[in-house]
Amino acid sequence: MDRDELEKHLQLEHQICFALYGAAHAFTRAYKPLLDPLGLTYPQYIAMMALWERDTATVKALGEMLGLDSGTLSPLLKRLEQAGLISRKRSLEDERQVLITLTDRGRDLKKDAVGVMQAIGQATGCGFDELAAIRDTLKNLSARLNDTQN
Repeated sequence: MDRDELEKHLQLEHQICFALYGAAHAFTRAYKPLLDPLGLTYPQYIAMMALWERDTATVKALGEMLGLDSGTLSPLLKRLEQAGLISRKRSLEDERQVLITLTDRGRDLKKDAVGVMQAIGQATGCGFDELAAIRDTLKNLSARLNDTQN
């Protein structure tokens, strides 16, 4: 490719990073009215989803699952605890570790969250298989990008 051709590819509309950025914002806007009745922000929602899978996790393990550092995760967990959805306690085996556990109220919220997943699926206009393919493509892309940074 010559220089002029390469410069055409620099246009914003051709950039995958900009398409992902726009899609991320669109998802955030779509989730907000669905999560407001649950009293959750999107980062709180993904933390709850991770805990619904496990029920109990250390702060470190939860941060790794979500890709969040402790500076971001700690205030988020504090708000979930204040809402009565989780409890935080030091591990008896290793006091350096803090265990996050769902409360009964936090477990019960999972029933309402199923409606969020269904509504997002409808909002995308994609079938389950198409969404799964997009998700898998994005996960593979993330893995490749992370590999280049290591």
